[in-house]
Amino acid sequence: MVIRTWSGTARPGAAEAYLTFLDEVMVPKIAALPGCLGVEVLRRSGDQFVVQSRWSGEDAIERFAGPDPEHAVVPDEARALLASFDDRARHFHVAIEVTPGAVDRHDPHSRP
Repeated sequence: MVIRTWSGTARPGAAEAYLTFLDEVMVPKIAALPGCLGVEVLRRSGDQFVVQSRWSGEDAIERFAGPDPEHAVVPDEARALLASFDDRARHFHVAIEVTPGAVDRHDPHSRP
């Protein structure tokens, strides 16, 4: 599993509009893609956001981001609401995952 992380800061007064855009447009679009295992939107200090998505692998991310998988996908509608944002996403391979009642240990030295 690969976690894709991206962050941005909304323009003053635009945080709620940006959150609505994520909730109604972007998150459903991402979640509907083959290989997407889930999406979380984190919010801090009112206008700071982190979007984390979980993917089955790099090939699934490429279906979303294109041939450069770390390319940040920021539609024009989102750009209009953001004061700043990462132009590159970061990817992390899950090394250890713990869920209630089960432990799934991935080899931390391997890369899928």
